[in-house]
Amino acid sequence: MRRLAHSNRYKKLAFLSSSSSSSSASTVAFSAISRMGSKFSPNPATASVPLFQPLPSPFSSSTNLCRAGKRLLPVLCSKPTSRINSRSLYTNGHATLPIPKPVSADLAVGGGWKSDALRHQLAECGLEVDDLSPGQHSGLLCPKCQGGDSGEKSFSILINAEGARASWICHRAKCGWTGGTKHATSSTSRNPVQQGTRTKQTREITEESLQLEPLCSELVGYFKERDISRETLVRNRVMQKAYGNQIVIAFTYRRNGRLVSCKYRDIHKKFWQEKDTEKIFYGLDDIKGADDIIIVEGEMDKLAMEEAGFRNCVSVPDGAPPLVSSKDLPPESQDTKYQYLWNCKDYLKQASRIILATDGDPPGQALAEELARRLGRERCWRVKWPRKNEDSYCKDANEVLMYLGPQAVKDAIDDAELYPIKGLFLFRDFFDEIDSYYHQTQGYHFGVSTGWRSLDGLYSVLPGELTIVSGVPNSGKSEWIDALLCNLNKSADWKFALCSMENKVRDHARKLMEKYVRKPFFDAPYGESAERIDVMEYERGKQWLNDTFYLIRCEDDALPSIRWVLSLAKAAVLRYGVRGLVIDPYNELDHQRPPNMTETEYVSQMLTLVKRFAQHHSCHVWFVAHPRQLHNWIGGPPNMYDISGSAHFINKCDNGIIIHRNRNPEAGDIDQVQICVRKVRNKVVGTIGDAYLSYNRVTGEFRDTETNHRK
Repeated sequence: MRRLAHSNRYKKLAFLSSSSSSSSASTVAFSAISRMGSKFSPNPATASVPLFQPLPSPFSSSTNLCRAGKRLLPVLCSKPTSRINSRSLYTNGHATLPIPKPVSADLAVGGGWKSDALRHQLAECGLEVDDLSPGQHSGLLCPKCQGGDSGEKSFSILINAEGARASWICHRAKCGWTGGTKHATSSTSRNPVQQGTRTKQTREITEESLQLEPLCSELVGYFKERDISRETLVRNRVMQKAYGNQIVIAFTYRRNGRLVSCKYRDIHKKFWQEKDTEKIFYGLDDIKGADDIIIVEGEMDKLAMEEAGFRNCVSVPDGAPPLVSSKDLPPESQDTKYQYLWNCKDYLKQASRIILATDGDPPGQALAEELARRLGRERCWRVKWPRKNEDSYCKDANEVLMYLGPQAVKDAIDDAELYPIKGLFLFRDFFDEIDSYYHQTQGYHFGVSTGWRSLDGLYSVLPGELTIVSGVPNSGKSEWIDALLCNLNKSADWKFALCSMENKVRDHARKLMEKYVRKPFFDAPYGESAERIDVMEYERGKQWLNDTFYLIRCEDDALPSIRWVLSLAKAAVLRYGVRGLVIDPYNELDHQRPPNMTETEYVSQMLTLVKRFAQHHSCHVWFVAHPRQLHNWIGGPPNMYDISGSAHFINKCDNGIIIHRNRNPEAGDIDQVQICVRKVRNKVVGTIGDAYLSYNRVTGEFRDTETNHRK
């Protein structure tokens, strides 16, 4: 791999150090840093070099950081107090640190403050802050995560100047704890009305006011080690700043060329920004008028994108959140974490494609989701970073550039995928399922045989479909379904959930056992001369009932609702693996509906629920529905449109079957049952037509007859 040599190579420190020692003999020290992947850490074996020498005034006539000069003037910017844990997930977090505000004399008491109410509120949250001063951020050990494995002091708390309110945040990506207290008052507090209302104002800054300077050769070399050229640094106005005893990198945030904000990075990969400046994207001017925009997670990634040929790229200023928020999107004025999006909305609204190239770790993916929620998933694409080696993937654009080169970055952007939208798919998302359907490698692609030769050509049972069964009373609807279930269990070992409100459990058990054993349950006249089920067969039949069927029954006086039935059926699918559900009959369910809903609308919604259950759980549902009262009926089979309630019973079902038994001895055998298949949505599993079965009154079995089915 092109950059593996980096892991064993040491380079000179890119961040310079200085001190306020005397202006006499002093020198500059460079500490060694080692590259481990894309990370940098101080070399434990520091070379023996001269101590610090004072730096020249930042804007002297001939600035040269590598020679002796005048003593460094104090730097007027806030000191960073949080550090990103090198062992934590990769994120580009930062600490926003204000310039310390003076503390009012009547509030300062030995470095503390007087509000006992605020102390009490903070103590309840596990925060002991007696040694803190109001008006300042402070770096502490987070009470929630304890700083992780390294004990990182990443917890920042701000007590307002009045000492009456506090807010805090943990900058560790794996924690991210935020909170605040309510306004606390005490007898010594000043009247808020007398203090007046403070309006937050945006600072005007310039390179001169921030004392920024061009990058020295050592920092240019540092960027070169990350495959970022001097030309890219110059074009993006990357600068440096003397800060305490070190020189830090300054990423300048600009709008229309004007400096708006500045973000700093030191040797420890610690970030902070100028206080009270406008939050915008880094590199904002590069996306002005662009149709395609790339958004990355850090400034280094923005520069790496440019090395790969993409200038239409910006970086977020604040890094990634630890998790996707479970709350609804806040209004624009309250969306403080992502205020930079709203500040740049004029640049974003004209883009037709936004490529989210955030880090590949969980916080990076959480950032991509938060951005997509606000920008609109329909115009977002996402990037998957390539493998770095056999064991891991590259985490971001700069790592891809360093290990695999600019072409690999370009390929990753060119191969970006549409950002997924819940409920919206491409056919390729289902190609595995379609392939198995074509090659017939899984499932019942042609349905399961009913067990009757004369009926299989018209109707077979396919998981995930809804069959409506109807017929005039006493035509054998329930008996036929029971016989069908027995056949399916025998041939395909299916299990079933039974919601049969018209049957007593003992009667239903008798009917099913007779079909299974093929003998009468009792020694009674209906059994004619057949031998009754013996004790051994009875015990075997009980075990079969228990292993094959699961009962859904409402034991109190209340009628079950369809949602109640489906919830228990779902449990049976997940717990016992049932493949079929029988709801018999429709009119025994609770059908309460809103006053403004018609029966037709109710039936439509109910059947939609049933079909959705069948499809989601790959479970075939048989729903028995009686026909309405038939006027001038002459004995023929009814029509599916005769079902009481709504024409939706035939409109929404996958299969519609009428069970009809001959009642006229002069017209033929009274035990002959006509199976009228009146609707088959899927032509692969059947077609419309009639089949005839013979009913055995002794055992309840249905058998094929010599009568051919008629279409």
